[in-house]
Parts: sequence; structure tokens; C-alpha cells
Amino acid sequence: MSKVKSMEKMERKKRKKKDISILQQYYKCRYLFFLLIPTIVYFVIFHYVPMYGVIIAFKEFYPLKGIMGSEWIGLANFKKLFTGVYFLPVLRNTLIISFAKLIVGFPMPIILSILLNEVRCKWFKKGVQTIAYLPHFIGWVLLAGIVQQVLSPSTGMVNYLIQQFGGEPIFFMGSKAWFRPIVVLSSIWRNCGWQSVIFMAAIMGIDSQLYEAADLDGAGRLQKIMHVTLPCIIPTIIIMFIFAIGGVMNDDFDQIYNMLNARVMSVGDVIGTYTYRVGLQQMDYGYATAVGLFKNVIALILITTSNFFSRKLSGSSLW
Repeated sequence: MSKVKSMEKMERKKRKKKDISILQQYYKCRYLFFLLIPTIVYFVIFHYVPMYGVIIAFKEFYPLKGIMGSEWIGLANFKKLFTGVYFLPVLRNTLIISFAKLIVGFPMPIILSILLNEVRCKWFKKGVQTIAYLPHFIGWVLLAGIVQQVLSPSTGMVNYLIQQFGGEPIFFMGSKAWFRPIVVLSSIWRNCGWQSVIFMAAIMGIDSQLYEAADLDGAGRLQKIMHVTLPCIIPTIIIMFIFAIGGVMNDDFDQIYNMLNARVMSVGDVIGTYTYRVGLQQMDYGYATAVGLFKNVIALILITTSNFFSRKLSGSSLW
């Protein structure tokens, strides 16, 4: 018994010393923590304080009465959400477009970064990087205009080529069959280059001795990619994939809103455009907030689930 007590006493002393050491380290770096204050203030003011507005989802909100003065209606907005004829088709469109972007678009920046890493001609590599990054800095208002102009049935370059080969012009932006592929491909065009920066940084961090060892073993370029590059950037790929899963419900409102038209409303109307239409144009703020709250809860479940399975299967996770 005396040995057990002495061991417990030693353990308590060790924990106390460890706690004091951590506090001392925090105190030594106290000036660095001051740099965090603007960021913390920003998140508190613009991200946490507005969460109070979520209560509107449970009220019949009238702006003149204010949030507290409006009538409490409980889950009535959520019942309206799931029994209405418009929300479920909108949810289906959101999931189809988002998962298509995830499946087709997620591997693209990884492939681009690996290909760029294999380019030895510096001026060519920088030129490709610049061209690939450029669309990210252009807003969707302009990009959607470019897409519509290129695909125009009367003056577009694509339809001109189709006609040169004897085909009939296609109204791509008004076609239910073509609208979703155009949304996915234009999203890849805009984001692929910018997202590849993260994977390029991960590749740059790979120990060069691993490539030298592979050279000594007689490995070719493809073998080095398969056995050195990809395994070394797997943790980065997993982290980015978890973020992508969490963003499935965040449809790109700017993109869809600027491309959507009445002819493709049944296949292109997503939660973002639906919320904008109901909340701002029809001024049903409580219902629109309920839609937004539902979307965020699903996104939280998705990112938590993907993080759990990632930790179990690969050992890499966000938390």
C-alpha cells in the first residue's frame, strides 16, 4: 500500500510540474498571443454574435417587432420545410451538383500539382501555374458571362465548331441535360489551380532523400509518384477531403445564381438560390433561416462523420 501511495504521489508531482511548464511556456509567448486578438475579435463579432439570429427560425419574424417581439412558433417553419413541394427537389439538386463537384473536381488539383512537380522547364511551369490560378481571382459574374458567351448557340465558339462538323447548334445553358455538367466543369476551371497550391506545398515538403533513394533503386517517374509522392501527401489529401465533405451543402450561390435561368430551374435550383428567393424576395425570413439552419446542421454531421472515419481508417483527422 505504501508503494502504491508513493507512486500516486510521484504521478501527481509529475502532472503538477507538467502543468506549470505549460503555463510558463504560455507566459513566455504572451506577446505572440496578443497577435491573435484581432482574429478572435473578428470571429466573435462576425461569426459568433450573429448566431443569435438563428432564433428567427423558430419565430414568425416581423422586422418591425424585432426578434424578441415576434411570435414564437416552435418547429412550424421546419414542418413547412419538409412538407412543402419546393424544398426536396432543391435539396436533391444541391446534393447531385455538390457530389458531382466532389467526385470529379476533388482529384483534379492533386493531379495538376503532381504533373507540375514533374515539369523541369521552369518558365513553362510558371506559365501553366499562372494560367491555372488566374480564374480564381475573377468573380462569377464575369466568369458566368464568359461561359455563356463561349457556349452561345448563335455566336459561341463551341457551337461554331459543332456547325463546322455538320452538327446542329445546342443551347447549352438552357438544356437540362447540359446544365449540371457545365456547372461542374466551370467550377473545376475556376478552383482547380488555386486548390493545387496546397498540394504543391505538401509536395515541396517531401524529403528529397526519399527521391534519391528511389533513384538508387532504379525507380522511374511514375514509380516515384506512386511510392513516394502520393504516400507523403496522403495526410494533406485526407484533411482537404474532410473539408470538401463538410462543404457539400454549401452550394456555390454566386455561380448558380449567375448561370441559372427559367429553362433549367428544375435541375439547377439549389438551397442557396432557394433561400435567397424565399428570404429576400418573398421576405419570409423565419422560413429562410430554418432552411439555412438545416443546411448547417447537415454540414456539421457530414464533417464530423468524415473526420471520425478518417481517424479510424487512416489515423489522420482534423481533431
